[in-house]
Amino acid sequence: MPSSESDPGGAPYAREQRVAVAAAEEAGAMLRARFTGAQAVGVKDAAGDVVTDLDLAAEKIVLARLQTHFPHDRILSEEAGLFDAVGRRTWLVDPLDGSNNVAIGLPSYAVGIGLCVDGEPVVGVVHEPVTGSTWRAVAGQGAYGAGGGLPGPAGRVPQAGPVVAWTQGHAVGRDDTVAAGLRRQLERRSRRVLQLWAPLLGWSMLARGTIDGFVGYCAEGIDFPPGALLASESGVAFRTLTGGDFRVGFAGPDADRSFVAARADTLAYLLDVVAAAEVS
Repeated sequence: MPSSESDPGGAPYAREQRVAVAAAEEAGAMLRARFTGAQAVGVKDAAGDVVTDLDLAAEKIVLARLQTHFPHDRILSEEAGLFDAVGRRTWLVDPLDGSNNVAIGLPSYAVGIGLCVDGEPVVGVVHEPVTGSTWRAVAGQGAYGAGGGLPGPAGRVPQAGPVVAWTQGHAVGRDDTVAAGLRRQLERRSRRVLQLWAPLLGWSMLARGTIDGFVGYCAEGIDFPPGALLASESGVAFRTLTGGDFRVGFAGPDADRSFVAARADTLAYLLDVVAAAEVS
C-alpha cells in the first residue's frame, strides 16, 4: 500500500479519512436542508445530464476543506475540474452524485470523496444525506459504517436471481449495442437491475450486502474509486467483462472502465450472464 502522510503514530490515512468524512457530512447537511429548492443551472451534454446549484454549493464546501488541510494535493472535482499540483496524491470529488435525481425531486443522491495515490484508491467516503449515513474505507483496513464493519454480499446466487446495480458512462449513446445487450441479459437473468442515476448508492448497497452485484460499462472515473474501494474492502472481487483482472482506479479513458463486481458464486454467475451478451 502506498505510504501515507497521516498523523504520526496513527493508522495509515486516518487524518485523510477524518477530513473526507467531515467534508462529505457538511456538504450532505447542506444538500438535505436545501433539497426542495434545487435549481438546474446547466446541461452538461446532449443526453441532458444536468448541473444544479446544489452541485456547486456542495463542491465549494468539500474543496474548501480539502484545500485547507491538504494544500499541496491535486484535486479532480466533478464540476470544477482539475486543481493541479505536483505529487502522487489526487483527491476525487463528486459533490452530488445523482444530480438528475435531485433536479426532478427524487431524494436519491450521495456525496463521494476519494483519495488515490499513484492512481490507486486508498481512501473512500460515501455519504447519503437523506439518511445521514456515512460509509468509509481505507485500503487494507476494511470498510465501515456507523454499525461497524460492512459485510459485503453473501456470494450465493438467490433462487430468484441476483439484485444487481448497473451504471454506464454519460458518453454511452442510446444506440450502443454492447450496453443494450448487457442490460437485456441482466434483466432476463436477474431478479432486479437497479439503474439509480447515482452509482455511489449502488456501491454502498453492495458493500453492505443489500444487493448482490454491480455491472458497469464505460463507467465515469471520478465517483468510481471511492465507491469501488468500499466494495473491495468488504470482500467484493472485480473482473473485466471478459473475466480478466480489473484494476480499480480513475486513470485512463472511461471506455476501459467496464467491470463485473460481486463475490464467489454470484461473480461466476454474472460473468456467465455478461458472456451471453457476446461482449468482446
